[in-house]
Amino acid sequence: MPRVYLAGPMVFDADPTMIFDQMKALCLAQGLVGVAPLDNQIGLEGIAPGNDLLRQIVRADIALMDTLEAAVFCLDGFRRGPEMDAGTAFEIGYMKALGKPIAGWTRDVRPYPQRVAAFFRSAFNEELVQSAAGLVGGTSGLLRDPDGVLVHSDGCIQNAMVHVGIELAGGIVAADKDWERAFSLAVASVREQLRMKAATELP
Repeated sequence: MPRVYLAGPMVFDADPTMIFDQMKALCLAQGLVGVAPLDNQIGLEGIAPGNDLLRQIVRADIALMDTLEAAVFCLDGFRRGPEMDAGTAFEIGYMKALGKPIAGWTRDVRPYPQRVAAFFRSAFNEELVQSAAGLVGGTSGLLRDPDGVLVHSDGCIQNAMVHVGIELAGGIVAADKDWERAFSLAVASVREQLRMKAATELP
């Protein structure tokens, strides 16, 4: 069965085993084998935190992605913010560059600008401000944050480079408050991409 990389901030949970086991079961139900980043980090547990450990983890994750057929990425906000985990964003780009099927999922159904607005309201008690579309600089939004930075990616769940990038690669970004449903839709997307890829490779 094709093996699928399961990426996202879940790796930083105090005990990520349960969530990854659930994900693997949902993958198996669709004829795929889910593989967590931690599956390739066995033996690194006793190394003290620091640059040496981080280099080994990054190498292990990249080596694992090289061997897998597809990937499913969690796009949830990280550390209570609107932005996704930066490491996962890197992995999306890496798998896209390898030409492997990818898809994204999130429990947050709000468009990206709404996520940003809610964050500034709750964290700083400040609101976004309306902005006219400019002729120079970023023009992909009509709101700016209190620092004057454009709030972009209207119609996307995350930064457009992530959301649209996944779609241009042939995948979907599934959003549902029920994480298992969102995740399963993303898995179904990579399964279909793998099926189509296999069909085109037949002699």
